[in-house]
Amino acid sequence: MANNRAAKSGFAAEAQKKINSKYSEELAQESLEWIKMITGEDIKTSGDMDNFYETLKDGTLLCRLINKIQEGSIKKINQSKMAFKCMENINAFLEAARILGVPAQETFQTVDLWERQNLNSVVICLQSLGRKAKNFGKPGLGPKESEKNVRIFSDEQLRAGQTVISLQYGTNKGATQSGINMGNTRHM
Repeated sequence: MANNRAAKSGFAAEAQKKINSKYSEELAQESLEWIKMITGEDIKTSGDMDNFYETLKDGTLLCRLINKIQEGSIKKINQSKMAFKCMENINAFLEAARILGVPAQETFQTVDLWERQNLNSVVICLQSLGRKAKNFGKPGLGPKESEKNVRIFSDEQLRAGQTVISLQYGTNKGATQSGINMGNTRHM
């Protein structure tokens, strides 16, 4: 747990401070309120880091959340407070979230939550899961997900596009490579 670690110092402390500065209490509170609405459990929805961490650290609430979104996604939720059992819960949540459609780049590492390394990434994952919950008939969280805008061009339109000279090609204003000494040594 975070309490068993030595305090960070030097570069590590600066890096942790920078990570913690990205944490948004408003988004964390919104996420906790969404979890409370989906699960129906009475949890404290304050968005401060301490409450957010204490509410989610053992992973049981996260597992119950996933099971409310899609029944039976997580077969066994460990009730033990032993470190490896709690980390199993968090890992089970992450695997189920990926299966429900949360992109890998929007998930977090188990230690980000368990050791309180990066709570902002936990908030990002919950926000992403909230967008995916709409696909399963549950109330969503955050903005609506974008939809594909597929465009189909005819062969005639594709051929017409090949004749256009792109302005991105630019110009070299008459520059050449003359005078460049490629590997030759200077002769005296």
